[in-house]
Amino acid sequence: MNIINIEHIAKIYQVGTEEVHALRDVSLRIDKNEYVAIMGPSGSGKSTLMNMLGCLDTPTSGIYQFNSINVSEMTDNDLAMIRNKEIGFVFQTFNLLARSDAVHNVELPLIYAGISYRERRERAQQALIDVGLQDRMHHKPNELSGGQRQRVAIARALVTNPSIILADEPTGNLDSKTGEEIMVLFADIHSKGNTIILVTHEEYIAEHAARIIRLKDGLVEADEKVKKFKAN
Repeated sequence: MNIINIEHIAKIYQVGTEEVHALRDVSLRIDKNEYVAIMGPSGSGKSTLMNMLGCLDTPTSGIYQFNSINVSEMTDNDLAMIRNKEIGFVFQTFNLLARSDAVHNVELPLIYAGISYRERRERAQQALIDVGLQDRMHHKPNELSGGQRQRVAIARALVTNPSIILADEPTGNLDSKTGEEIMVLFADIHSKGNTIILVTHEEYIAEHAARIIRLKDGLVEADEKVKKFKAN
């Protein structure tokens, strides 16, 4: 079952008098419970594609269907609802509130969704337990290691039970050992039925996925299965 269906999308940015073709003619499908890595050099279009998939940006031309719904026909409120409920975002820089503890950081999407205090607190605490931070719930970001901060960010992405997890360079600010621990966590999340789309420039990180989409100059250069991938 397709969760994402993109047909011939292009994205053109106007930079001064120059047109920048970030994406040129990209078509791809991603099924429910797939684990996909998007790779490419700087300027290849991978960040633009990630923003498109996350409904943070819209294509200049082409069609993007999310769960069989044409994204270009959605209102701003529809798009905001999808970003809040259907997509869990994980960023390289964690994007945590410095003065809030882990539980409050995790429950933020539920506050925006209008969930009651008691329910959102229970869900946030369970999400932190799921990522192995049951003893760090009331620690603030500056009291946590980089790996623990990323686990908080992953818990926040999971707390709305989203259709997909979009992870943009999730190990970029971590040492290799901690990065490997985070990738083990992603494998566990995938094994529970989540669809994961990961943007990375690290080959060894991409090889944790089942499929690697390689971009170059705004085009899909290769779309390949990872031979050694094993579902948990």
